[in-house]
Amino acid sequence: MRCVVQRVTESRVEVNGETVGEIGNGIMALIGVSSEDTEKDLKYIADKVMNLRIFDDETGVMNRSVLDIGGSILAVSQFTLYGDARGGRRPSYIRAAKPEPANEMYEKLVGIWRNEGIHVETGRFRTEMKVQLVNDGPVTILLDSGKSF
Repeated sequence: MRCVVQRVTESRVEVNGETVGEIGNGIMALIGVSSEDTEKDLKYIADKVMNLRIFDDETGVMNRSVLDIGGSILAVSQFTLYGDARGGRRPSYIRAAKPEPANEMYEKLVGIWRNEGIHVETGRFRTEMKVQLVNDGPVTILLDSGKSF
């Protein structure tokens, strides 16, 4: 499982001109699910995102998590995180999970965060989305449950 984590002051996602998810201070999380992902990968990403210390403390040091600040998460599925362009100019998505199992993992991930008391907004699975955000810092972290980077 892969996740692009961006610290934001605001973020929103639109589908056909309608805002379907919107947050203030928190994390914009783009989530990719591979065909090889298991519950272990899911739990790794869930824990890492909600406990990642990327928010400033009172001294200006990134020492707080989204849980610590009472922030929100905007979770957007993005199969293109498994795009592999090493072999040519057109990315291959062979490692991306098929839609049904990918959506199941995505929904479980959102559920874990909500069960921890985090306010989570989402995009709409398998739709063309427009994502807007104000990246604070900017702070962008790449996560991979296989720890390939």
